[in-house]
Amino acid sequence: MGRRRTDSVEGRAALVTWQADPAQVPVDARRAAVRFTLEELADVAPGNSVEVRVPPDGAVQAIEGPRHTRGTPPNVVETDPGTWLALATGALTWAEAVASGRVHASGSRADLSGVLPLQAARRRP
Repeated sequence: MGRRRTDSVEGRAALVTWQADPAQVPVDARRAAVRFTLEELADVAPGNSVEVRVPPDGAVQAIEGPRHTRGTPPNVVETDPGTWLALATGALTWAEAVASGRVHASGSRADLSGVLPLQAARRRP
């Protein structure tokens, strides 16, 4: 398990706040939700072969494979906070996000369809 910086209770609460009204979520709640889900990704798919960037809120390395140590990694996924949270919660599929250009993925390991949506982030009934 990776090192968590976001308290799980606070992260889940921020995610619920975002899910209730993504267009009106306060910046601090959105940022906490993004960081919580990025940390969750690193927990469920540990590794260092893919860098997932969600500017300006956070980034994480995940997915098993060759480790990079300097410069831009060969496998990068980048998207905006709203798209990331939609992917993490299952409101948007990986295929839809890539096809619409909402996700930029480069490298042979930069396909997150096998780990998204995140179980801990799915909307509860």
